[in-house]
Amino acid sequence: MHLATTHTLHAPEQKARAVRLRVQRSTWPRPALILTETPRPDCPDCGGEGGHHHDYGDHEGEYAGTEWEPCVCWDETQRWTLLKLPARPRWLRRRRDVADPWASNEPPF
Repeated sequence: MHLATTHTLHAPEQKARAVRLRVQRSTWPRPALILTETPRPDCPDCGGEGGHHHDYGDHEGEYAGTEWEPCVCWDETQRWTLLKLPARPRWLRRRRDVADPWASNEPPF
């Protein structure tokens, strides 16, 4: 589900831009349906991915990790909680410490 609306940037030029919104399910800090913005699909800088990955190395030149730099076409911090979802009751949660007597790792044939 994508919704289009206009939003004003808090930049010196103050240009209005279209905001592409979508509904997502969040699990932290508690289950909820949230409304988030999506990257601009026709952005010439990021190609619709919302940012760029930058690999970096340590002092010996070996790979040390990847950093994420968000693009200006998208604000990944904009999110609004639409509906808080109930947490699963404790008695319905699976217990991982107790082995299921009916579970088997044998093939079904």
